[in-house]
Amino acid sequence: MKYLIVGLGNIGDEYHETRHNIGFMVLDALAKASNIVFKDGRYGATASLSIKGRQLILLKPSTYMNLSGNAVRYWMQQEKIPLENVLIVVDDLALPLGSLRLKGKGSDAGHNGLKHIASTLGTQNYARLRFGIGNNFPKGGQIDYVLGHFDEEEQKALPERIAIAEEIIKSFCLAGLNITMNQFNNK
Repeated sequence: MKYLIVGLGNIGDEYHETRHNIGFMVLDALAKASNIVFKDGRYGATASLSIKGRQLILLKPSTYMNLSGNAVRYWMQQEKIPLENVLIVVDDLALPLGSLRLKGKGSDAGHNGLKHIASTLGTQNYARLRFGIGNNFPKGGQIDYVLGHFDEEEQKALPERIAIAEEIIKSFCLAGLNITMNQFNNK
């Protein structure tokens, strides 16, 4: 069985390890822990990981956030991966830093990456792992905040939360959406 695990983010050094790029950071950690490397390809960088007979295609789109749907659709078609085997890892302002919520469907909540994926795929019924980045910014400062870097205190908390996100991804592929939501949500 194949799975497409998509970490959302923006390409370019200026966006490296910014809050909006937590999806890239989670996939980078998963690849590093598995001793695999990303290769640049069409619409993004990919790496392939095998876990207990499941093949995970990790994708970091190179399309910029607001065009992420193009990369998702291309790799779903290229690898013949059904929608129920797709998981999008995305930053979420509505959740406190490090909070993790797995959902099988939902709205884009104003997130441009999710908005484009939904319009490209024609549905909002795809799994997403929402990684909380908090919302500690003044009114009107949302863009600077999401494109900003984690502060020193936040950086200390990230490794543990990223490791849990990695476990959620593996569980999604091995145990399925519902079991994984029951096991990990609200922890």
